[in-house]
Amino acid sequence: MNEKESLILQLIKEDPFIAQNDLAEKTGLSRSAVAGYISTLTKQGKILGRAYVLPVKKEVLCIGGSNIDRKIQVTGQLQYRTSNPAESSQSCGGVARNIAENLGRLGCDVGLMTVVGDDPDGEWLIEYTKAFVDVSASQSLAGLTSGTYTAVLDHEGEMAVALADMSIYENVNTEFIEKKWGYLASSEMVILDTNFPPRVLKQIIARCDEESIPLCITPVSAPKIKNLPKDLNGVTWLIANKNEAEALTGMEISSEGDFFKAAEKIMKKGAQKVVISRGDKGLIYFTNEGEAGVLLPPKVKIADVTGAGDSLVAGIIFSHLKGLNTEDACKIGMACSMLALQSLETVNPNLNNTRLKETFKQYFN
Repeated sequence: MNEKESLILQLIKEDPFIAQNDLAEKTGLSRSAVAGYISTLTKQGKILGRAYVLPVKKEVLCIGGSNIDRKIQVTGQLQYRTSNPAESSQSCGGVARNIAENLGRLGCDVGLMTVVGDDPDGEWLIEYTKAFVDVSASQSLAGLTSGTYTAVLDHEGEMAVALADMSIYENVNTEFIEKKWGYLASSEMVILDTNFPPRVLKQIIARCDEESIPLCITPVSAPKIKNLPKDLNGVTWLIANKNEAEALTGMEISSEGDFFKAAEKIMKKGAQKVVISRGDKGLIYFTNEGEAGVLLPPKVKIADVTGAGDSLVAGIIFSHLKGLNTEDACKIGMACSMLALQSLETVNPNLNNTRLKETFKQYFN
Protein backbone atom coordinates (compact mmCIF):
# COMPACT_ATOMS: atom_id res chain seq x y z
CA MET A 1 0.00 0.00 0.00
CA ASN A 2 1.09 3.58 -0.59
CA GLU A 3 1.02 6.30 2.08
CA LYS A 4 -2.51 7.53 1.24
CA GLU A 5 -3.97 4.00 1.23
CA SER A 6 -2.35 3.28 4.61
CA LEU A 7 -3.77 6.49 6.07
CA ILE A 8 -7.27 5.77 4.76
CA LEU A 9 -7.15 2.21 6.09
CA GLN A 10 -6.03 3.48 9.51
CA LEU A 11 -8.89 6.00 9.65
CA ILE A 12 -11.36 3.24 8.69
CA LYS A 13 -9.97 0.99 11.45
CA GLU A 14 -10.57 3.81 13.94
CA ASP A 15 -14.11 4.39 12.65
CA PRO A 16 -15.54 1.72 10.26
CA PHE A 17 -18.59 3.95 9.59
CA ILE A 18 -16.65 7.08 8.64
CA ALA A 19 -18.12 8.93 5.64
CA GLN A 20 -16.11 9.45 2.48
CA ASN A 21 -16.45 13.24 2.87
CA ASP A 22 -14.83 12.98 6.32
CA LEU A 23 -12.06 10.80 4.89
CA ALA A 24 -11.47 13.41 2.19
CA GLU A 25 -11.24 16.18 4.77
CA LYS A 26 -8.80 14.26 7.02
CA THR A 27 -6.56 13.15 4.16
CA GLY A 28 -6.62 16.31 2.08
CA LEU A 29 -7.92 14.36 -0.91
CA SER A 30 -10.98 14.89 -3.07
CA ARG A 31 -14.02 12.69 -2.42
CA SER A 32 -13.56 11.01 -5.82
CA ALA A 33 -9.92 10.24 -5.00
CA VAL A 34 -10.97 8.70 -1.68
CA ALA A 35 -13.56 6.58 -3.52
CA GLY A 36 -10.82 5.37 -5.87
CA TYR A 37 -8.55 4.40 -2.97
CA ILE A 38 -11.41 2.58 -1.24
CA SER A 39 -12.12 0.65 -4.45
CA THR A 40 -8.45 -0.38 -4.60
CA LEU A 41 -8.41 -1.44 -0.94
CA THR A 42 -11.54 -3.53 -1.52
CA LYS A 43 -9.98 -5.29 -4.53
CA GLN A 44 -6.87 -5.99 -2.43
CA GLY A 45 -9.01 -7.58 0.27
CA LYS A 46 -7.97 -5.01 2.88
CA ILE A 47 -11.62 -4.09 3.43
CA LEU A 48 -14.76 -5.99 2.47
CA GLY A 49 -16.69 -3.16 0.85
CA ARG A 50 -19.88 -1.65 2.18
CA ALA A 51 -19.68 -0.15 5.69
CA TYR A 52 -15.92 -0.75 5.41
CA VAL A 53 -16.11 -4.10 7.20
CA LEU A 54 -12.57 -5.21 7.95
CA PRO A 55 -11.66 -8.87 7.29
CA VAL A 56 -11.10 -10.95 10.42
CA LYS A 57 -7.83 -12.88 10.40
CA LYS A 58 -8.26 -16.66 10.11
CA GLU A 59 -5.81 -19.53 10.31
CA VAL A 60 -7.56 -21.35 7.46
CA LEU A 61 -10.26 -20.62 4.90
CA CYS A 62 -11.82 -23.69 3.24
CA ILE A 63 -13.40 -23.06 -0.17
CA GLY A 64 -15.68 -25.45 -2.03
CA GLY A 65 -18.41 -27.98 -1.44
CA SER A 66 -21.00 -28.21 1.32
CA ASN A 67 -23.47 -31.00 0.70
CA ILE A 68 -25.93 -33.36 2.27
CA ASP A 69 -24.27 -36.78 2.61
CA ARG A 70 -26.59 -39.75 2.29
CA LYS A 71 -25.13 -43.18 3.02
CA ILE A 72 -26.81 -46.46 2.19
CA GLN A 73 -25.01 -49.57 3.46
CA VAL A 74 -26.11 -53.05 2.46
CA THR A 75 -26.43 -55.53 5.32
CA GLY A 76 -25.26 -58.52 3.28
CA GLN A 77 -23.19 -59.23 0.17
CA LEU A 78 -23.87 -56.48 -2.38
CA GLN A 79 -25.67 -57.76 -5.48
CA TYR A 80 -26.07 -55.59 -8.56
CA ARG A 81 -29.24 -55.27 -10.67
CA THR A 82 -31.48 -56.33 -7.80
CA SER A 83 -32.84 -55.03 -4.50
CA ASN A 84 -30.47 -55.20 -1.50
CA PRO A 85 -31.50 -54.96 2.18
CA ALA A 86 -29.78 -51.86 3.56
CA GLU A 87 -29.59 -49.24 6.29
CA SER A 88 -29.41 -45.52 5.51
CA SER A 89 -28.29 -42.34 7.26
CA GLN A 90 -27.89 -38.65 6.49
CA SER A 91 -25.31 -36.11 7.64
CA CYS A 92 -23.62 -32.86 6.67
CA GLY A 93 -20.88 -33.34 4.08
CA GLY A 94 -18.92 -31.74 1.26
CA VAL A 95 -15.13 -31.86 1.01
CA ALA A 96 -14.40 -28.24 1.98
CA ARG A 97 -17.08 -28.29 4.68
CA ASN A 98 -15.82 -31.60 6.12
CA ILE A 99 -12.23 -30.35 6.27
CA ALA A 100 -13.40 -27.12 7.91
CA GLU A 101 -15.37 -29.01 10.58
CA ASN A 102 -12.41 -31.29 11.29
CA LEU A 103 -10.14 -28.27 11.72
CA GLY A 104 -12.71 -26.49 13.86
CA ARG A 105 -12.99 -29.50 16.16
CA LEU A 106 -9.19 -29.47 16.46
CA GLY A 107 -9.29 -25.88 17.69
CA CYS A 108 -8.30 -24.04 14.49
CA ASP A 109 -9.76 -20.63 13.73
CA VAL A 110 -11.33 -21.65 10.42
CA GLY A 111 -13.75 -20.16 7.92
CA LEU A 112 -15.84 -21.73 5.15
CA MET A 113 -16.68 -20.20 1.77
CA THR A 114 -19.39 -22.26 0.10
CA VAL A 115 -22.81 -21.94 -1.49
CA VAL A 116 -26.02 -23.74 -0.52
CA GLY A 117 -29.58 -23.64 -1.80
CA ASP A 118 -32.40 -21.68 -0.17
CA ASP A 119 -33.93 -24.94 1.04
CA PRO A 120 -34.15 -26.84 4.35
CA ASP A 121 -30.98 -28.80 3.46
CA GLY A 122 -29.01 -25.59 2.98
CA GLU A 123 -30.33 -24.09 6.19
CA TRP A 124 -29.37 -27.24 8.10
CA LEU A 125 -25.87 -27.31 6.57
CA ILE A 126 -25.13 -23.73 7.64
CA GLU A 127 -26.72 -24.01 11.10
CA TYR A 128 -24.88 -27.24 11.93
CA THR A 129 -21.53 -26.12 10.55
CA LYS A 130 -21.40 -22.73 12.27
CA ALA A 131 -21.00 -24.47 15.63
CA PHE A 132 -17.41 -25.25 14.55
CA VAL A 133 -16.68 -22.84 11.69
CA ASP A 134 -17.12 -19.17 10.76
CA VAL A 135 -19.60 -19.34 7.86
CA SER A 136 -19.81 -15.59 7.17
CA ALA A 137 -18.08 -16.05 3.79
CA SER A 138 -20.76 -18.54 2.68
CA GLN A 139 -23.93 -17.71 0.77
CA SER A 140 -27.41 -19.10 0.13
CA LEU A 141 -28.44 -18.90 -3.54
CA ALA A 142 -32.12 -18.22 -4.22
CA GLY A 143 -34.02 -20.68 -6.37
CA LEU A 144 -31.37 -23.43 -6.22
CA THR A 145 -31.16 -26.72 -4.35
CA SER A 146 -28.25 -27.67 -2.10
CA GLY A 147 -25.69 -30.22 -3.27
CA THR A 148 -26.14 -33.88 -2.37
CA TYR A 149 -23.75 -36.84 -2.24
CA THR A 150 -25.17 -40.35 -2.01
CA ALA A 151 -22.77 -43.24 -1.26
CA VAL A 152 -23.65 -46.92 -1.52
CA LEU A 153 -21.43 -48.95 0.85
CA ASP A 154 -20.87 -52.70 0.93
CA HIS A 155 -21.31 -54.69 4.14
CA GLU A 156 -17.71 -53.95 5.15
CA GLY A 157 -18.21 -50.20 4.82
CA GLU A 158 -16.26 -49.81 1.56
CA MET A 159 -17.80 -47.54 -1.09
CA ALA A 160 -19.31 -49.44 -4.01
CA VAL A 161 -20.61 -46.41 -5.91
CA ALA A 162 -21.36 -42.77 -5.18
CA LEU A 163 -23.67 -40.28 -6.88
CA ALA A 164 -23.15 -36.53 -6.65
CA ASP A 165 -25.56 -33.72 -7.56
CA MET A 166 -23.34 -30.62 -7.45
CA SER A 167 -24.96 -28.44 -10.12
CA ILE A 168 -25.33 -25.54 -7.69
CA TYR A 169 -21.57 -24.86 -7.88
CA GLU A 170 -21.80 -23.97 -11.56
CA ASN A 171 -23.39 -20.71 -10.37
CA VAL A 172 -20.19 -19.60 -8.65
CA ASN A 173 -18.28 -17.14 -10.84
CA THR A 174 -15.16 -14.99 -10.67
CA GLU A 175 -17.19 -11.98 -9.50
CA PHE A 176 -18.33 -14.00 -6.47
CA ILE A 177 -14.68 -14.60 -5.51
CA GLU A 178 -13.64 -10.98 -6.17
CA LYS A 179 -16.35 -9.66 -3.85
CA LYS A 180 -15.19 -12.02 -1.11
CA TRP A 181 -11.45 -11.78 -1.71
CA GLY A 182 -10.92 -10.16 1.68
CA TYR A 183 -11.65 -13.49 3.33
CA LEU A 184 -8.81 -15.12 1.37
CA ALA A 185 -6.40 -12.23 1.85
CA SER A 186 -6.86 -12.38 5.63
CA SER A 187 -6.16 -16.14 5.90
CA GLU A 188 -2.87 -17.84 6.78
CA MET A 189 -3.79 -20.80 4.54
CA VAL A 190 -6.47 -21.48 1.93
CA ILE A 191 -7.79 -25.01 1.28
CA LEU A 192 -9.55 -25.42 -2.06
CA ASP A 193 -11.53 -28.40 -3.33
CA THR A 194 -12.42 -28.83 -7.01
CA ASN A 195 -16.21 -28.36 -6.85
CA PHE A 196 -16.18 -24.85 -8.33
CA PRO A 197 -15.91 -24.22 -12.12
CA PRO A 198 -12.48 -24.28 -13.84
CA ARG A 199 -12.31 -20.50 -14.35
CA VAL A 200 -12.89 -19.93 -10.63
CA LEU A 201 -10.23 -22.44 -9.57
CA LYS A 202 -7.76 -20.87 -12.01
CA GLN A 203 -8.54 -17.42 -10.62
CA ILE A 204 -8.00 -18.48 -7.00
CA ILE A 205 -4.77 -20.38 -7.72
CA ALA A 206 -3.27 -17.55 -9.77
CA ARG A 207 -4.15 -14.83 -7.30
CA CYS A 208 -2.98 -16.82 -4.28
CA ASP A 209 0.32 -17.21 -6.15
CA GLU A 210 0.50 -13.47 -6.88
CA GLU A 211 -0.24 -12.52 -3.27
CA SER A 212 1.85 -15.32 -1.67
CA ILE A 213 -1.10 -16.91 0.14
CA PRO A 214 -0.29 -20.57 0.98
CA LEU A 215 -2.75 -22.84 -0.82
CA CYS A 216 -3.71 -26.50 -0.44
CA ILE A 217 -5.71 -28.25 -3.16
CA THR A 218 -7.60 -31.46 -2.54
CA PRO A 219 -9.53 -32.88 -5.51
CA VAL A 220 -13.10 -34.00 -4.95
CA SER A 221 -12.92 -36.91 -7.40
CA ALA A 222 -11.10 -38.13 -10.50
CA PRO A 223 -13.74 -36.66 -12.88
CA LYS A 224 -13.39 -33.21 -11.28
CA ILE A 225 -9.62 -33.15 -11.87
CA LYS A 226 -10.47 -31.54 -15.22
CA ASN A 227 -11.55 -28.42 -13.30
CA LEU A 228 -7.92 -27.74 -12.35
CA PRO A 229 -5.68 -25.65 -14.65
CA LYS A 230 -2.48 -27.16 -16.06
CA ASP A 231 -0.41 -24.55 -14.23
CA LEU A 232 -0.31 -25.31 -10.50
CA ASN A 233 2.28 -22.69 -9.58
CA GLY A 234 1.28 -21.22 -6.22
CA VAL A 235 -0.01 -24.55 -4.85
CA THR A 236 1.76 -25.31 -1.57
CA TRP A 237 0.12 -28.72 -0.97
CA LEU A 238 -1.70 -31.04 -3.33
CA ILE A 239 -3.29 -33.98 -1.51
CA ALA A 240 -5.00 -36.60 -3.68
CA ASN A 241 -5.89 -40.29 -3.77
CA LYS A 242 -4.60 -42.80 -6.33
CA ASN A 243 -7.46 -42.35 -8.83
CA GLU A 244 -7.22 -38.57 -8.66
CA ALA A 245 -3.43 -38.68 -9.12
CA GLU A 246 -3.86 -40.91 -12.18
CA ALA A 247 -6.40 -38.49 -13.68
CA LEU A 248 -4.16 -35.51 -12.93
CA THR A 249 -1.01 -37.05 -14.46
CA GLY A 250 -2.56 -39.16 -17.22
CA MET A 251 -0.55 -42.20 -16.09
CA GLU A 252 -1.49 -45.56 -14.59
CA ILE A 253 -0.20 -46.15 -11.07
CA SER A 254 0.51 -49.82 -10.50
CA SER A 255 3.62 -49.89 -8.30
CA GLU A 256 5.15 -47.95 -5.42
CA GLY A 257 7.59 -46.34 -7.84
CA ASP A 258 4.67 -45.14 -9.95
CA PHE A 259 3.30 -43.19 -6.98
CA PHE A 260 6.53 -41.20 -6.77
CA LYS A 261 6.62 -40.72 -10.55
CA ALA A 262 3.09 -39.34 -10.39
CA ALA A 263 4.04 -37.05 -7.50
CA GLU A 264 7.03 -35.79 -9.48
CA LYS A 265 4.80 -35.04 -12.47
CA ILE A 266 2.46 -33.08 -10.23
CA MET A 267 5.38 -31.10 -8.81
CA LYS A 268 6.50 -30.25 -12.35
CA LYS A 269 3.09 -28.63 -12.79
CA GLY A 270 3.98 -26.28 -9.93
CA ALA A 271 2.88 -27.92 -6.66
CA GLN A 272 5.48 -27.76 -3.88
CA LYS A 273 4.38 -30.69 -1.69
CA VAL A 274 2.46 -33.73 -2.93
CA VAL A 275 0.72 -36.42 -0.88
CA ILE A 276 -0.98 -39.39 -2.56
CA SER A 277 -3.07 -41.65 -0.36
CA ARG A 278 -3.19 -45.38 -1.10
CA GLY A 279 -6.22 -46.47 0.92
CA ASP A 280 -5.38 -49.29 3.32
CA LYS A 281 -1.76 -49.16 2.10
CA GLY A 282 -1.14 -45.73 3.59
CA LEU A 283 0.33 -42.86 1.62
CA ILE A 284 3.42 -41.45 -0.06
CA TYR A 285 4.75 -37.91 0.15
CA PHE A 286 7.21 -36.06 -2.05
CA THR A 287 8.28 -32.40 -1.89
CA ASN A 288 10.40 -30.01 -3.91
CA GLU A 289 12.72 -29.77 -0.88
CA GLY A 290 13.73 -33.41 -1.30
CA GLU A 291 11.49 -34.91 1.38
CA ALA A 292 10.05 -38.27 0.33
CA GLY A 293 8.67 -41.30 2.07
CA VAL A 294 6.07 -44.02 2.46
CA LEU A 295 3.84 -44.31 5.52
CA LEU A 296 1.97 -47.54 6.27
CA PRO A 297 -1.19 -47.34 8.36
CA PRO A 298 -1.86 -49.31 11.54
CA LYS A 299 -4.73 -51.78 11.42
CA VAL A 300 -8.00 -50.41 12.77
CA LYS A 301 -11.57 -51.64 12.66
CA ILE A 302 -13.35 -49.70 9.92
CA ALA A 303 -16.89 -48.50 10.55
CA ASP A 304 -17.18 -46.29 7.44
CA VAL A 305 -14.62 -44.93 4.94
CA THR A 306 -16.62 -41.81 4.03
CA GLY A 307 -14.82 -38.66 5.11
CA ALA A 308 -11.49 -40.34 5.88
CA GLY A 309 -9.70 -38.52 3.07
CA ASP A 310 -11.04 -35.16 4.24
CA SER A 311 -9.82 -35.92 7.77
CA LEU A 312 -6.38 -36.78 6.36
CA VAL A 313 -6.18 -33.36 4.69
CA ALA A 314 -7.33 -31.59 7.86
CA GLY A 315 -4.72 -33.37 9.98
CA ILE A 316 -1.91 -32.59 7.54
CA ILE A 317 -2.76 -28.88 7.28
CA PHE A 318 -3.36 -28.61 11.04
CA SER A 319 0.16 -29.97 11.56
CA HIS A 320 1.65 -27.79 8.82
CA LEU A 321 0.28 -24.69 10.56
CA LYS A 322 1.90 -25.89 13.79
CA GLY A 323 5.28 -25.99 12.01
CA LEU A 324 5.72 -29.78 11.75
CA ASN A 325 7.80 -31.31 8.96
CA THR A 326 6.15 -33.18 6.11
CA GLU A 327 6.58 -36.68 7.54
CA ASP A 328 5.15 -35.78 10.94
CA ALA A 329 2.34 -33.79 9.33
CA CYS A 330 1.40 -36.87 7.28
CA LYS A 331 1.49 -39.04 10.41
CA ILE A 332 -0.87 -36.65 12.18
CA GLY A 333 -3.06 -36.68 9.07
CA MET A 334 -3.20 -40.48 9.15
CA ALA A 335 -4.09 -40.44 12.85
CA CYS A 336 -6.94 -38.02 12.11
CA SER A 337 -8.06 -40.26 9.24
CA MET A 338 -8.01 -43.32 11.52
CA LEU A 339 -10.42 -41.59 13.91
CA ALA A 340 -12.74 -40.90 10.96
CA LEU A 341 -12.60 -44.54 9.83
CA GLN A 342 -13.78 -45.68 13.25
CA SER A 343 -16.87 -43.46 13.18
CA LEU A 344 -20.16 -43.88 11.31
CA GLU A 345 -20.27 -40.08 10.93
CA THR A 346 -18.50 -38.29 8.07
CA VAL A 347 -16.64 -36.25 10.70
CA ASN A 348 -15.98 -38.09 13.96
CA PRO A 349 -18.03 -36.24 16.62
CA ASN A 350 -15.45 -37.26 19.25
CA LEU A 351 -12.56 -35.63 17.37
CA ASN A 352 -10.58 -33.10 19.37
CA ASN A 353 -6.97 -32.15 19.98
CA THR A 354 -6.59 -34.55 22.90
CA ARG A 355 -8.03 -37.55 21.04
CA LEU A 356 -5.78 -36.82 18.06
CA LYS A 357 -2.67 -36.65 20.25
CA GLU A 358 -3.62 -39.92 21.99
CA THR A 359 -4.12 -41.69 18.66
CA PHE A 360 -0.84 -40.36 17.32
CA LYS A 361 1.08 -41.52 20.42
CA GLN A 362 -0.61 -44.93 20.37
CA TYR A 363 0.24 -45.76 16.76
CA PHE A 364 3.13 -43.56 15.65
CA ASN A 365 5.40 -43.03 18.66
